[in-house]
Amino acid sequence: MSSGRDSFLYRNGLSLVLLACMLLSLGGQIFAGWRVYNTERLEHDAAALTLPQYLTSGHFVSATFENWESEFLQMAMYVLLTVTLRQKGSAESRPLSPEQEKERIDRGPKPWPVRMGGLWKTLYGHSLAIAFGLLFVLSFALHLHGSWQHERAERLLQGEDPISLGHYVQEAQFWFESFQNWQSEFFAVLALVVLSIWLRQKDSPQSKPVEAPHAQTGV
Repeated sequence: MSSGRDSFLYRNGLSLVLLACMLLSLGGQIFAGWRVYNTERLEHDAAALTLPQYLTSGHFVSATFENWESEFLQMAMYVLLTVTLRQKGSAESRPLSPEQEKERIDRGPKPWPVRMGGLWKTLYGHSLAIAFGLLFVLSFALHLHGSWQHERAERLLQGEDPISLGHYVQEAQFWFESFQNWQSEFFAVLALVVLSIWLRQKDSPQSKPVEAPHAQTGV
């Protein structure tokens, strides 16, 4: 097995740790959510769900994709907005001058879509925004479906008539769930963009060098 900087763990440590954190958090969400939802059901004299049943319930699907939806929206918008917009002094902004930007391009081997040119290069040139956009649409649809199913289950427990998807999407509850997450994501990105003008984190690629002046834009 390779060691040092040639090892798989060294070269992929950031992705592996983030994946582990995500899976541990998801596991905690599943276990806690399962207990919370079953407590609610028992209070209404309904049968508790098994874990596999809970994983397909509207309660779990809605809660999970409600958050994923906002994260992918945040990243898609951020990728697109940073194409044309700048913030002087921010480490998260492209440099203000074209000359500075050219200095950042790595002259190593080009990816195959770039070598192919034409449509492949065009799609590749927008592939990050396209991927985040598709993930947002998928998460939005799953959040809507899960939230609707959860609402139907809640109405059933309370002896009320079910609601159609068309009617539910017009209800305030679904949009409250979405907007409360969207605004927090945009606020978090705004904080990162603005705070990186004056604050530093040594050795982080999200920060300018400690010695860099506040007016320096980009890293």
